[in-house]
Amino acid sequence: MENGKWKMENSKTLTKFVFIFLSFLLTAYCLLLTANAQIAVQGETIWTMAGENITNGVILIGANGKIEAVGTAAQVKIPSNYKVVSAKVVTPGLIDAHTVIGLNGYLNQPHDQMAVDGSAPIQPELRAIDAYNAEEKLIEWVRQFGVTTMHTGHSPQALVSGQTMIAKTFGKNVDEAALKPTAMIAVTLGQGGLAQQGRSPGTRAKQIAMLRAELIKAQENAKKADAPKDLKSDIWVKVIKGEVPLLVTAHKAQDISTALRLAKEFNLKIILDGASEAPLLLDDIKTSGFPVIVHPTMFRANGETESLSWETASKLKAAGIPVALQSSYEGYVPKTRVVLFEAAIAAANGLSQRDALATITIDAAKIIGMDSRIGSIAIGKDGDIALYDGDPFEYVTHCIGTIIDGKLVSQTTR
Repeated sequence: MENGKWKMENSKTLTKFVFIFLSFLLTAYCLLLTANAQIAVQGETIWTMAGENITNGVILIGANGKIEAVGTAAQVKIPSNYKVVSAKVVTPGLIDAHTVIGLNGYLNQPHDQMAVDGSAPIQPELRAIDAYNAEEKLIEWVRQFGVTTMHTGHSPQALVSGQTMIAKTFGKNVDEAALKPTAMIAVTLGQGGLAQQGRSPGTRAKQIAMLRAELIKAQENAKKADAPKDLKSDIWVKVIKGEVPLLVTAHKAQDISTALRLAKEFNLKIILDGASEAPLLLDDIKTSGFPVIVHPTMFRANGETESLSWETASKLKAAGIPVALQSSYEGYVPKTRVVLFEAAIAAANGLSQRDALATITIDAAKIIGMDSRIGSIAIGKDGDIALYDGDPFEYVTHCIGTIIDGKLVSQTTR
């Protein structure tokens, strides 16, 4: 009897052990399935943007989505368990330094146009992350051309339209996509920031008076222990403290000068945006130390942008001013430009091929403050890669694949 009882208890113990062991194996298998695949990228030419180009190169991206090795095929051996993808030309994932994709959509209908609220001229508390649609088709569209990161948010259609954010062009929702929920505050000087139908601001002087009033109030609040904690006051204090920069869209020389003067008066950190007439103020901009996210190369020249040029980017670069390109805000279908094409035209109008690529990779990453993670192909950086079947700036070339955080997220030929 006792022997039978011992056998029964021993059998139960064995069954329990087997159950635990099988559960462990099942958990390990599930983790293996959900982990990033390890990828090896072979390129006839690799533009690392961290050094010289590599001929017949290899990039290894680990299961954590980070670059773990880069070099020639003779230097970097591909492990047998890595998925191999190949291309003629390999570049870092492209960066759109300023867009409204994700807030404004391709349908051009009221329900997918969320980049501006016209009810008030100054609304810095509006968060891009609260309006971002990770499933917007335009995100998929630009991703298929090699764009892996966007600085996106509220559009230049009001004096202070809201906040911007930085996001990857892949993710099921905004939390997965977002790299930086609050990047900058969008400010527009000149015609684009004037209100309509007799509302304020109606002139340039009124624009600056309204901005100055907010900044003075923020200066005072920053000194108070019991400062107001409402959303608008809080974000303005962060601006005054230099924690959040202003993205100042200004095309005319007079508005660019005003932005520089305001930044000096309040010791603000700003990034100039658009800047069609920047070539008229090269010395002033360089002295300020502020970078420029210049207008798209092929932007339409009319109204405030009448003086823009295909050579604006090259003139800024030649003057030693940090510069990046952008797709910008577009009011027509399909609602966005593709920075790859804008950089290609800039390369044909004064910029070298390397400098043009830098405006949408490493230089763009530096300006938006993300160069420790993206913008170049280097060990430890995010595994964001664009694959092309030829020179990326040639019209007949296609993007044949896009990798984000070590995941092959697009194999559509564009």
